[in-house]
Amino acid sequence: MIQNFSDIPASPANQALTHLDSQGQAQMVDVSTKQQTVREAIAVGQVRMLPATFTAIAAGNAPKGDVLGTARLAGIMAAKQTAQLIPLCHPLPLHKVEVQLLPEPTLPGYRIEATVRTKAETGVEMEALTAVSIAALTLYDMAKALDKSMQIENIHLLSKTGGKTGDYQFEG
Repeated sequence: MIQNFSDIPASPANQALTHLDSQGQAQMVDVSTKQQTVREAIAVGQVRMLPATFTAIAAGNAPKGDVLGTARLAGIMAAKQTAQLIPLCHPLPLHKVEVQLLPEPTLPGYRIEATVRTKAETGVEMEALTAVSIAALTLYDMAKALDKSMQIENIHLLSKTGGKTGDYQFEG
């Protein structure tokens, strides 16, 4: 049984464990010696809903107003606040945040895609994931009067570029 983080066997995935100090306590990683590079992350997720809810949102007939526009703005705002929400994230100068809510009639529901870009010492994966998560929660909030059974699903990193670990592309 693992008693503390120092008991975790080394592997390529955890070799450095840079978020832990010598006592196994969480710490913010020092990125001051890293090179600034252009970094981009794309995250996705989806909100599944009843067909009638999908139709009402698409037609702009939700009781709270512009569901998609509000969710898009919430996602952008959330990306900019990630370091205040997630304890060990670095505050980053974001150069691009784009959030799209794409209709998926076969779900039925919406696919949410967030693209975040910066030129910094560390990546923007958490900002992209936060944007998708908050956009999905906002969509739910804006339409819950129509459908409390909506499901937020499958939020994950789709791709990332830049940085020491190189590029990543989701293959699942």
